[in-house]
Amino acid sequence: MICAEGYVFELERRGYLQAGAFVPEAVLEHPEVVRQLHRDLVHAGSDVVEALTYYAHRDKLRVVGREGDLEALNRQALAIAKEVADESGALLAGDISNTNVFADDPATAATVRAMFEEQIAWAAEAGVDFVIAETISWGNEALIALEAIKAAGLAAVVTLAVHREPTTFEGWPISEACKQLEAAGADVVGLNCIRGPHTMLPLLLEIRAAVSCHVAGVPVPYRTTEEEPTFSGLHDPAYPGVPGGRHFPTALEPLTCNR
Repeated sequence: MICAEGYVFELERRGYLQAGAFVPEAVLEHPEVVRQLHRDLVHAGSDVVEALTYYAHRDKLRVVGREGDLEALNRQALAIAKEVADESGALLAGDISNTNVFADDPATAATVRAMFEEQIAWAAEAGVDFVIAETISWGNEALIALEAIKAAGLAAVVTLAVHREPTTFEGWPISEACKQLEAAGADVVGLNCIRGPHTMLPLLLEIRAAVSCHVAGVPVPYRTTEEEPTFSGLHDPAYPGVPGGRHFPTALEPLTCNR
């Protein structure tokens, strides 16, 4: 099964949202652009239309002064995705993402759980086929996301984001983290974002050997290396794109994987 992602980066590239914050405000301000992007991705081969609710959680919208648009943005994104899924016959996925407030303590765990639960409730009302919890680097945050999805009676795809070290932020080996997620009821476990194909595949092989459920791999389309395994760490001192020679986030084009 193919699930196309990368919505916020593509919309930033087209000028419809701002780099850095990467909040999907285009859902409200340019819904026709989001609708067409869903159609483009289905046309290119995606079996899934994933609602553009990445970073559409309470904390991120508060940062950009749009917390009051939280419900409207989520419901609009789900409605747009459902429209394209229905017309194309694709599956419809809800989406939740890392919160940036989780700190592996009871107080932030409760805050994060509440943020996940409200987004998942709107996804359930929209009739999604499953929910993707993605770009999560804390194993315990991923477990909270999984618990919230299963409590809503929905199928769960949980994908971790792996930075330079092949562990969660707690220090759990990625294969062990995925085993815990499988044991807790995840229907699909795996990795997404941060690493390109070359540096994600070895970890996916480890996960595949460790679990019996389905495995997901959604790399970023950039040529990461063993020396620089994440796209946020790619740099070239001779490249004038950004201070310090770092390509992320707006000078990555020279390192894009070809078709």
